[in-house]
Amino acid sequence: MFIFRLLTKIKESSFKFIQINYLLIILLATFCLTIQLAIVPAWTQQPVTLKTLIRADEAQQLQPLVTKFNQQHPDIKFQIVEAPSDSNQVEDLYTSSFLLGNSPYDLVYMDIVWTPKFAAAGWLKDVSDLLSEAEAEQYLEGDIAGGTYQDKLYRIPFRSDAGMLYYRQDLLAQAGYEPPETFSELIEISQNLQQQGLADWGYIWQGKQYEGLAAMFVEILQGHGAFWVNPDTLEVGLDRPEAIESVEFLRTTIAKKISPFGVTTYAEDETRRLFVNGKAVFLRNWPYVYSLALQSPIAGKYSIKPMVHAVGENSGACLGGWGLGIAQSSKHPDAVGEVIKFLSSEDSQREFVLDTGFVPSRTSLFNDPQIVAKYDYYPKLLEVVQSSALRPPISQYAQASDILQRYLSAAITNKMTPKQAMQAAAKETRNLLER
Repeated sequence: MFIFRLLTKIKESSFKFIQINYLLIILLATFCLTIQLAIVPAWTQQPVTLKTLIRADEAQQLQPLVTKFNQQHPDIKFQIVEAPSDSNQVEDLYTSSFLLGNSPYDLVYMDIVWTPKFAAAGWLKDVSDLLSEAEAEQYLEGDIAGGTYQDKLYRIPFRSDAGMLYYRQDLLAQAGYEPPETFSELIEISQNLQQQGLADWGYIWQGKQYEGLAAMFVEILQGHGAFWVNPDTLEVGLDRPEAIESVEFLRTTIAKKISPFGVTTYAEDETRRLFVNGKAVFLRNWPYVYSLALQSPIAGKYSIKPMVHAVGENSGACLGGWGLGIAQSSKHPDAVGEVIKFLSSEDSQREFVLDTGFVPSRTSLFNDPQIVAKYDYYPKLLEVVQSSALRPPISQYAQASDILQRYLSAAITNKMTPKQAMQAAAKETRNLLER
């Protein structure tokens, strides 16, 4: 009996011991599982990957900023997919990806003229909340306007661009002239310097049938008090007298041999080469020419100013440049917003401008000490870009531009009169907009 009671007590004690140990094991396992659930995601969670499509040449120039962003944002992996150098091909690639659906691109790096088309098609998110009113005022007014469609902001400016007039200040000084302000003064000075044998040509511009022709013509239109398309009313102004006068000015430069007849086949680089080799007095072109000309035979002999205009009218500088938008199809719009804020910041733009010589979109940077120390003409450049002229921000811009290019080319090559060409262009443009 004694032995039985002893065995029973031992058995009970062992069972309690086992129970206690089992409970401890459960508690320990629960604790370990809790720790694992809290810590493992931090070890295994992959960063969000964002992609954009950019021309190969500019992709290389942007890479230092991409690397810096990724270092500062370990939870986001921002990547550039390199595209062809032709802007039209890049636009087509973006368009195809959006039409097919499930586009791989989160951030849309776009030319200013793509914005209305992409926004109207529903391919972009409204990014108005990324810029307060005070922040928007830090950018060039034209750049903000160019990124706006139907009162909503779809593109935040990154780098700007604007057409301008280059002139040989040494030749003008030699002949006793001040830089021209009007179209008639430009013609007079050109003819006089050509007659003196100081230059082969007076005025060089982009006359080839391509987008550059439309961009150049926007400046001539504004200088004559004319317009192409009113984006608010969709009124077409190409057949108005002032617009026809704009075409006649271009024809006059060729007829009077101020411009070579071959100008009707020239794009930016053909005109640049003539000017930097000392063949012309005046050149209409973009800011990139300035730094390249510093290494040419006319280094130190040229300057820039806003485009000439008719008496009583305003100068126009066709606004170009590139900006940043968020694809409607992106699954990570907040992360894309972080990329946009970083790239468009003053520090990032300053670094990019110092590395590349491109034009900033923030007005403060035109007088930034570091930038002016390297590019002393930037304060003068600000005067040019502030007299901006926008190509019409309409969703059918590509088709409208094609119409204008065709008829304008016909006019300057004497296949049609300026009046016939502009009337036909206006009629076709109206039909386009009515559709």
